[in-house]
Amino acid sequence: MDPVHALPPNLPAPADDGAEVAERPAVFFFYPRTGEPGKAAGPEWDAIPGARGCTPQSCGFRDLHREFTRLGVAVFGVSTQDTGYQGEFVERNHVPFELLSDRDLLLTRALRLPTFEYPVERGGPTTLIKRMAWYVERGRIEKIWYPVFPPDRNAETVLAWLREREPVGEIGRGEVKLA
Repeated sequence: MDPVHALPPNLPAPADDGAEVAERPAVFFFYPRTGEPGKAAGPEWDAIPGARGCTPQSCGFRDLHREFTRLGVAVFGVSTQDTGYQGEFVERNHVPFELLSDRDLLLTRALRLPTFEYPVERGGPTTLIKRMAWYVERGRIEKIWYPVFPPDRNAETVLAWLREREPVGEIGRGEVKLA
């Protein structure tokens, strides 16, 4: 048998890496950075269009999380803050979904996401992602909200769109139709 077509003995089986998440509809909302309790963001932060509102945006998705779940849609927050910083925020604000860290800017740079620079004391790099939200279905970005304003209404806006849109039905391999 041609060695190109034969598998070697004792070939290791791949582990489940969670990629099935891509099969489930999901909303990814992106935000620059959440604040710290008792620490004012300051006038410099407030002067940047679209910077202020990360905690209200995140808490909006938190408050409507059950509605997204009822529709079968997962929710994820994404920022360049490190996992430890995000974990503190999740615990403090009782966030029921994962916040994903792009601290090393791999996703941000690969997809050329819109960013801005801001000096931060801790929790991640000075490159911050501008606020946006994506609806992803079957591994494809189906809808983008950008720019997002006001941030505290982002979850409501996305949820309203999900409720109003026509459901997508699958015909066959690679073909999609509106149901």
